[in-house]
Amino acid sequence: MLTKVLVANRGEIAVRVIRACREMGIATVAVYSELDRNALHVRLADEAHALGGQTAAESYLNTEAILGVIERTGADGVHPGYGFFSENADFARAITDRDVTFIGPKPEAIEVMGDKISARLAAERSGVHGVPGTTDLITDPQQVRDFGAEHGYPVAIKAAYGGGGRGMKVVPDENAVEEAIESAQREALSYFGRDEIYMERYLERPRHVEVQVLADHHGNCVYLGTRDCSAQRRHQKLIEEAPAAGIDPEVLTAMGEAAVAVARGCDYVNAGTVEFLYEDGQFYYLEMNTRLQVEHPATELITGVDLVEQQIRVASGLPLPFTQDEIAITGHAIEVRINAEDPAEGAFLPSPGLITGLRFPSGYGTRWDGGYEAGDEISQFYDNLVGKLICWGRDRPTAIARTLRALDELDVTGVATTISADKAILSHPDFAALDHSTKWVEDTLDLTGVKDEPAGGDPSAGPEARVPQDVDVEVNGQRFSVRMWMPEGVPMAAGAGAAPRPKRSSPDKSRAAGGSGQVTVPMQGTIVKVVVAEGDSVEAGDPILVLEAMKMENNVCAEKSGTVVEIRVAEGDSVGGGDVVAVIE
Repeated sequence: MLTKVLVANRGEIAVRVIRACREMGIATVAVYSELDRNALHVRLADEAHALGGQTAAESYLNTEAILGVIERTGADGVHPGYGFFSENADFARAITDRDVTFIGPKPEAIEVMGDKISARLAAERSGVHGVPGTTDLITDPQQVRDFGAEHGYPVAIKAAYGGGGRGMKVVPDENAVEEAIESAQREALSYFGRDEIYMERYLERPRHVEVQVLADHHGNCVYLGTRDCSAQRRHQKLIEEAPAAGIDPEVLTAMGEAAVAVARGCDYVNAGTVEFLYEDGQFYYLEMNTRLQVEHPATELITGVDLVEQQIRVASGLPLPFTQDEIAITGHAIEVRINAEDPAEGAFLPSPGLITGLRFPSGYGTRWDGGYEAGDEISQFYDNLVGKLICWGRDRPTAIARTLRALDELDVTGVATTISADKAILSHPDFAALDHSTKWVEDTLDLTGVKDEPAGGDPSAGPEARVPQDVDVEVNGQRFSVRMWMPEGVPMAAGAGAAPRPKRSSPDKSRAAGGSGQVTVPMQGTIVKVVVAEGDSVEAGDPILVLEAMKMENNVCAEKSGTVVEIRVAEGDSVGGGDVVAVIE
């Protein structure tokens, strides 16, 4: 069994892995960015080491920094969580080349299945077919136009080395091709470190059904039921449930067997998920995620299998403790992702800031997996998942009722959350009747009046500002230079050379009323594209710029028609909520 595991991640998944290791008697090592210095996963781990930097690229995607921590700590295992390096074959190989165990599949399997194009080919070799698509990377917008002319629109452009809806854009017609390509590449590069993209036919009303697989080094491979992840916005899941309901059991069995075939076809080991699109009684291979999924707790509740524990056991060389025939599905489970977003009547705007209060629900069949506590801050630089509420019931109606009750008890203040939208989804007759699809939330669900605003204090205030102070100390007669993070305003120690933390300029709080010529950003973030130039004529509703916040791109649009007389930002600038970025007359 592994003895010390480094968790190369943050937030709730890092907390989940650390807790599993503690239950198994395994020591844990956390890594953190400057912004996560006091994060929950850092507080829970047996030891924690700084990676430096603020953005993901500077910290959690800094291979050399992580490898340095492995060397210093003597960790014999690395759990990548999900996102970041979890599906990066180069990172996995860098770990295994140092005789350290990567808690996941072999690098070769990640290369095959992590590249969504080679994954399609591998699935087809296993007899599992996907929706019509290409096996060539997009290098020219004309490729998309040619594909659309042959197969029809809409067309889905997707990150070749990503998943989870990141880097995926839907092209409604040939006029939107260039913009979709640019946006997909930006998101893919930001979240996965690679910007290769490909395309496939976009189904209009499919359900998103996935199969959890688990394989060991001894030739055993099983599937642990299905999950339905159709309640989505921006191709990113809001609510997941297990098992997938209302589908012929023979079809679900065929899906499970197809998932095992795909896993065996690439010599897969450890936990993974094979995703399908289901429509009109048929299912199509979508992709395989070579990692643990965000929604894995829903499977845990209906099978009684601790998937993180099994990941660590498999990585340690142990065989699976059960066969396919011994896996039993009991009841129904629903997982709700609680994101720091204002539903904003369907716009879903990120809401970074300080969590001033957090009260978890409890009761029979109720579970909370979180990465934050009251007093922690949700940063614009990372994913906005506050935590996951997972509820089990003896059947689907019971699980829905229990989840609604638990959502009523869940209280988050300081940041806006998706709770009100989650309630709207779960209480809707279409959801109860299974008459929903991956586009249902955006195209059918009426979210008029469904919004949230941060409460319980100023969400932009943040925790007490701290600055580094370098201090010389003596321990048992030996001199050391120690860096201490002290509250801003505390006098610097003699000889300390740390520079004071720069003050952020106060945002312009004079948000324009409807029809004003002042274009303001609704949240903190980074400008990734300025669409217009000074002197351009625009109509109300036209995009002025693209703002990235919490790994999602948002168009900031004109509120009135007129001429752009001033652009106050440039690509790469950081802005705060309420900042005026352009003026229209």
